[in-house]
Amino acid sequence: MRKKLIAPSILSADFSRLGDEVRAIEKAGADWVHIDVMDGAFVPNITIGPLVVRSLRPVTGMFLDVHLMIADPEKYIEPFADAGSDMITFHAEAIDSPENIIGRIREKGKKAGISIKPGTSVSRIRPVLPAVDMVLVMTVEPGFGGQSFMSDMLSKVRELRRDFDGLIQVDGGINPMTAPLALSAGADVLVAGTAVFGEDDYSSAISGLRGNG
Repeated sequence: MRKKLIAPSILSADFSRLGDEVRAIEKAGADWVHIDVMDGAFVPNITIGPLVVRSLRPVTGMFLDVHLMIADPEKYIEPFADAGSDMITFHAEAIDSPENIIGRIREKGKKAGISIKPGTSVSRIRPVLPAVDMVLVMTVEPGFGGQSFMSDMLSKVRELRRDFDGLIQVDGGINPMTAPLALSAGADVLVAGTAVFGEDDYSSAISGLRGNG
């Protein structure tokens, strides 16, 4: 059986005490830290840069999962890799030649992921599936946390699971009700923001996402 990985998104954390928040989710049983990077161009929001990743690296031994929702991801592979990222995921819609950016990520010794927005089909990324470690299926329009889960996106997860042996991540609207749907469709990694950081008991929230609540 494939392991269910929970990756809380720090987009919903208290940034005034970010180090403590990351330590808290690690203690509560999270597997990864999901770091949403937005530039105000590719998506209508602005978040964080490599310096935040660099500041978190000494705080935790958890896997740092960086999601680049930016218009020019290739320009930032080296800064985010050098800051301590473990996985760098970029959007298929942001570039014309995904093979080049995957190669850049590999050259830095990092795992490579590719993401698709709700309006993008799996066929768009099928040629590069053998080259990536993970596919991120967005189940909301990227840009802001707290959006409602788009259940029709699960057909992409099922399509990927039929012929992709790597990790499948689902991000957007994940909570104790939608998590089982994503997992049953074939997802391996669940990104959750408010469903974890919006709760008083992080341990219980994470356990609930795994279906143990």
